[in-house]
Amino acid sequence: MEIDPGTFNFIDISGFCHAGINRISLGVQAFQEELLQFCGRSHTLEDIFMAIKMIRQVKVPEFSMDLISGLPHQTLAIWQNSLEHAVEISPTHISIYDLTIESGTAFDHYFQSGKQPLPEDGTTVKMYCLARQILTDAGYEHYEISNYSQPGHQCRHNRVYWENLPYYGFGMGAASFLEGKRFTRPRKTQQYYQWVKDGCIMNCDVTSSGEMLLDTLMLGLRLADGVGIEMLAEKFGGENTEKIQKTLNPFIEKGWVYIVEGRIKLSDPEGFLFSNVVLSVLFKEFGL
Repeated sequence: MEIDPGTFNFIDISGFCHAGINRISLGVQAFQEELLQFCGRSHTLEDIFMAIKMIRQVKVPEFSMDLISGLPHQTLAIWQNSLEHAVEISPTHISIYDLTIESGTAFDHYFQSGKQPLPEDGTTVKMYCLARQILTDAGYEHYEISNYSQPGHQCRHNRVYWENLPYYGFGMGAASFLEGKRFTRPRKTQQYYQWVKDGCIMNCDVTSSGEMLLDTLMLGLRLADGVGIEMLAEKFGGENTEKIQKTLNPFIEKGWVYIVEGRIKLSDPEGFLFSNVVLSVLFKEFGL
């Protein structure tokens, strides 16, 4: 369950756990009051520590924490402070996301990527590397581009997405992926109710073999485990697999990609940082 500080009390979270919830992902984002205000969060630092206290009290087996880098007025020192707070709290899992400015949002109106008061691009790269250093030194495994876990606590839910496996979604706006088909339910309440009344008819296109191949690469290369060459050959043919390896050769020479024990992997941190470049070339080579 994803949940924000200040939006639940002890009775709420006790009830969630009693109902079978065994993993809580807490949207902390930052450990500084001013940064929480800058990024439009309604919770306070006091709410964060109260939420953590309640999560500890109910003994949720899996406790994940989200932090955001690249926030307005965030410096390396401030970022380091947030990371050190997270390590001290010691959740079983930590997700680190770089701030993304979506077109048409309030952030898009007030801020531009790489320009003050947002950190420069070079600074956000240093933030990424600093997170990797501090968290891995504390015993966390950097198992996915944006995710770290204590041994044995990787997010099984998200690995289903990254391994491009089928999954069910339930409720308004939920997405599913079954039998090679992706479909999303209506996001707005009125439209969703009408869709249910009309018989929940799913209108979706079958994902082509080429799209499935690129989805497998795009998602699988996010993982430190990478993508298995034998699996690619079985699903998409030896010719496509050879084409992938040939396309990746320049990035292997740069040190961004490497092949070990039959798996294609991005290096950490260089390959992860340049993953969009690698993927864009693969997409272009396969005509998408």
